[in-house]
Amino acid sequence: MQEQTINLKNPTTANWLMFLIPSLLGVFLFMAPINYQDSITIPIAVLAKSVQALFEGMLTTVVTVSITATALATIATKIVKPRAILDNNFLSGLLNPSLAWFVVQQLGAIFVVMTYFEVGPAMIYDGATGGLVLHDLLPVLFSVFIFAGLLLPLLLNFGLLEFFGALFAKVMRPIFGLPGRSAVNCIASWLGDGSVGVLMTSKQYEDKIYTEREAAVIGTTFTAVSITFSLVVIAQVNLEHLFAPFYLTVCLAGFAAAVIVPRLPPLSWKRNQYIDGSTDLVDHEAIPEGSTAIRFGLEQGLLKASQVTSMRKVVIDGIKNAMDMVFGVLPVVMAIGTVALVIAENTPVFNYLGMPFIPLLELLHIPEAAAASKTIVVGFADMFLPSILAASIESDLTRFVIAAMSVTQLIYMSEIGALLIGSKIPVKPWELFVIFILRTLVTLPVIALMAHIIF
Repeated sequence: MQEQTINLKNPTTANWLMFLIPSLLGVFLFMAPINYQDSITIPIAVLAKSVQALFEGMLTTVVTVSITATALATIATKIVKPRAILDNNFLSGLLNPSLAWFVVQQLGAIFVVMTYFEVGPAMIYDGATGGLVLHDLLPVLFSVFIFAGLLLPLLLNFGLLEFFGALFAKVMRPIFGLPGRSAVNCIASWLGDGSVGVLMTSKQYEDKIYTEREAAVIGTTFTAVSITFSLVVIAQVNLEHLFAPFYLTVCLAGFAAAVIVPRLPPLSWKRNQYIDGSTDLVDHEAIPEGSTAIRFGLEQGLLKASQVTSMRKVVIDGIKNAMDMVFGVLPVVMAIGTVALVIAENTPVFNYLGMPFIPLLELLHIPEAAAASKTIVVGFADMFLPSILAASIESDLTRFVIAAMSVTQLIYMSEIGALLIGSKIPVKPWELFVIFILRTLVTLPVIALMAHIIF
């Protein structure tokens, strides 16, 4: 099936303006690295931080009310079954979830109320469990979701992804088996926040741009940890003077995982079909004979931009994106993040799961292997936990390995894991754990080799 193109010989000024202005604004907001408060970030993250500063102390209440109201509205929808909601695809998806998601959503509401009012078992609302999720994580996600959701159409609706897709197809397809446009997801995550990458991937999966396999691979592989947070992690283990070799190590290990892990189960089992089950796959980035990547990319970008006939619809799409993430995902993050952290803080489960890694760590000549093993699997609960536990380890080399490993493991249930589960991206909790272990096994030897070279 040949994609429609637009004649580049006579595009109107309006075509060019509709393509260039929103796309360049989207690139600036989501991908332009800027220095803010002595750290590298992106404008969308600065906007989010400004909201947090402006409403300091209030966002926790707003998040609590949002999650609780969503849970109550869902209960009412299940009981009353109003046609106005059930007949609306967007509202039905938000307020009439399956039984499993209904339970998770209600659990999130229960946890958020317990944590906000500090009632019930202390292990739920403790500052290292539910308190960490509610007070430290959810206000940040709330702010990011509002701006990222509202402004995401600048990247998705005006031809930018079509243009980049054609440019990067010859790199992403042979190496990673992914569309060229997935490079944009990675850049947005890398410079800004992994949650932005999840949001972009989920939206394109819903729009039948990505197949089940592509969405699952991109969501679990290319929602990279931001440069800013990587600096926080290396500072936690008192090795910030080694940030340059540290981030080089993270990039090399992440590249190895991106090449190898998608070729292994469970990601290799994902089907090449769209969200509606159709298998009539369309290569949106196949360059016609006689054309070039830049020319074809411009044609596709201009064509996409020319299809925008109503700015009102673009605004409504942005509002729906933001609502979907705030009301649909925040309860899931609260529920799953709290459960994972309660297990990590109050049980020896992650210590036991880390024991099989002791022989591997010894084989790789990592000092204090027994202590290091306790940090390996605990990263599945929260990315920051390994670095906190590693602070007491004496060996600089071991602390370096643990910090780099925690960043490249990528999937942690207090944020990215819960976001993936709460999104439309087709991955199950057990699959995330297997992918987490596979990423650990692939990246650990690379990180150990780099650590021995550096130290």
